Amino acid sequence: MSGTPEKAARKPKQKREPPPDITESVRYSQIMYGRTATELKMLPKRVDYGGSYLRHPKFQNLMAAFRKGAGAQFDITTGDTTSTIATDGTTISFQGRKLFYTRPQNHYENNLFLEREAAVQLQTQEAAVHLVFAVVRSFPELGETAIRYQYRKFFHGDEALESSPAGLTANLMLGAIRNHRPSDRAR
Repeated sequence: MSGTPEKAARKPKQKREPPPDITESVRYSQIMYGRTATELKMLPKRVDYGGSYLRHPKFQNLMAAFRKGAGAQFDITTGDTTSTIATDGTTISFQGRKLFYTRPQNHYENNLFLEREAAVQLQTQEAAVHLVFAVVRSFPELGETAIRYQYRKFFHGDEALESSPAGLTANLMLGAIRNHRPSDRAR
């Protein structure tokens, strides 16, 4: 008789539905005055586009090779697909498709272009979206870019990025970047 008495198991509480008049008054209150602090909807998590690439050493090596005019490549795996990101010094390609390229502006700067058609075709692939933002963010001299990604589409300013706007085949110039290539003349 020295044993401790065990507690009786609790009966599970039945959930009752509130009466219809209370439900209607809560709905009216939310329509008129908004939700309370405990009822606020969860905001979608902000995605750091390109952040995973910027911190990765393979991407940093690729961008260093791109700035110097050398070649480099690496593979990434998302799910069950493997994609190759490569540069030959003047272009950056994703799965063999040219995504970025440069044109000389003067002896010290090059213009960086985004290939519209490739960007539109690759805008549903998450790895390509992160690559676009990582490349743009890796050049601080470009400043704040007007490229956004929303609803699984790229936007430039307020307009969706299209492969050939108004019959033009011009690609999107992102700005001037410093030329880090070795000079042609001997000193």
